[in-house]
Amino acid sequence: MAQAHPFLDHQRFLLGTFASNCSGGMTVSKLPERWQATWENNLRLAELLDDAGIDFMLPIARWVGYGGETDFHGNVLETITWAAALLARTQRISVFATVHTTANHPLAVAKQIATLSQVSQGRIGLNIVAGWNKPEYEALGLTLPEDHETRYGYAQEWFDFVRRLWAEDQPFDFNGQYFKTRKSYGLPHPVLPPPIFNAAGSGLGREFALRNANFLFTPAIDLDRSKGEITDLKAQSQTMGRPVDVLTFSHVVCRPTEAEARAELKRQLDNADWGAVDNLVNLQFAHAQSFPHDLLALIRERMATGHGGFPLVGTPEQVADGIAALHAAGFRGTTLSFLDYVQEFPYFRDQVLPKLAERGLR
Repeated sequence: MAQAHPFLDHQRFLLGTFASNCSGGMTVSKLPERWQATWENNLRLAELLDDAGIDFMLPIARWVGYGGETDFHGNVLETITWAAALLARTQRISVFATVHTTANHPLAVAKQIATLSQVSQGRIGLNIVAGWNKPEYEALGLTLPEDHETRYGYAQEWFDFVRRLWAEDQPFDFNGQYFKTRKSYGLPHPVLPPPIFNAAGSGLGREFALRNANFLFTPAIDLDRSKGEITDLKAQSQTMGRPVDVLTFSHVVCRPTEAEARAELKRQLDNADWGAVDNLVNLQFAHAQSFPHDLLALIRERMATGHGGFPLVGTPEQVADGIAALHAAGFRGTTLSFLDYVQEFPYFRDQVLPKLAERGLR
C-alpha cells in the first residue's frame, strides 16, 4: 500500500457532498420538498456528481433522529452498504464510509473497507467517528464515556488495529487495552491506502486527527478565526511529521439574483423544524449557554439551514466568491449541501463550477 491515493495528490480545491444518505440532508426543514434520502435519489445524485467531476460523497452515520415534527435524520441509509452500492455504479468519484468506532469491530471494518477498495479500484475513503451523541449510544445499548480521554483512547486503539490489519500479511496477536485477539489478519488489503477523514473540535479530538487523518473537518463560523486555526493546525501537523489538510462544510442557496437567494434562505428559515434544531444544538453544544447570545442565535440559524455549515448564499458569482474566501482562509475544500441536492446541484454545476475553473480553483 505504498502508492499515494490520487485523492491526496491533485491540487484543486476539493468539493464534495455531505449527508445525502440522511433524511433532510443538512437542512432541518418542514418544507415538503426537503431532501428525501431514498436510494433512487442518492444514486441520481451520485451520477450527477460523477459526471461533473465532483471529488467525493460523504455520509453521516446516524442511528436515531433528532425528533421535532420531522424527526430530522430519522431515516438513514447505512454508510458502508450505501458506499458499496454507489461505488459499483460510479466511475471516478471517491465515496466515504462514516464509521463509529464503538459500534463497529475494527477487524470487520478493515475487511469491509478493503473489499470496497477492491470493488472501486481504491475510490473508498474512511471517516472515523469517536462518538459524542448520547442518545445513539443508548439506542445501541452502549455507555458514552464522559471523558474525551477514554473516547479517543479507544478510537486510537481501534484505528491502530485497523491499520495493522491493512499492513500485515501474516496472523498476529493484538494485545491492547480494549482489544485482545489471537491470530488476527485481514486479507485482501486495500489496493491503495484509503484517505482518512475525522471531524474534531476538542483538543484531544484534534490531536487524534493530526495523528491519524489526512483531512480534519471543522466548521467555518468566522473566516478570520478559521485562518488562525488552520495556520496553527498546519504547524502542529508539521511538528508531527505528517501533513494534514483542513476541510469544512457549506450550505448552498444559489439563484440568478441575490434577492431570490435571500428570499429562498428566508423561506427555509421560516419553515425550519425548530424542535429538531434545538435538540441538535443542545446535543452538539452542551455548554452553549456560555456563548454570547448573538453568537448562539447565529449558530441556531445556521443549524437550521445547513447543520452549522458555512452559508454560500447569493448569485453564482457570489457563491464562487464564498468558495474562494474559504480557499483563501486555508481550507483545502468544502462539502456542499442543498435543500434538494438533485434539483439544485445542476444549477451549481452549470453556473458556479465554470467560475471556479476560471479562478484556478478547479
